[in-house]
Amino acid sequence: MMEGVAPAASLSFEAALAELETIVRSLESGKGDLARAIADYERGTLLRRHCETLLADAEAKVQAIAQAPDGALTLRDVE
Repeated sequence: MMEGVAPAASLSFEAALAELETIVRSLESGKGDLARAIADYERGTLLRRHCETLLADAEAKVQAIAQAPDGALTLRDVE
């Protein structure tokens, strides 16, 4: 892990996505050296996986919303 950089798993979805967008812009610019590009690519891969996990968790929660007979919305267990 790079010094001074928070572990990807500790970031909120929004923070991880913002960092990932910055990395993508940097890689697309083609500026910088190869070693930096490789490190950014590795970090970006971690961030992408983390975002995908958070999105899957959120999707499971949304799918767990059920409507009771009285019309009230409740959450059902998804596990």
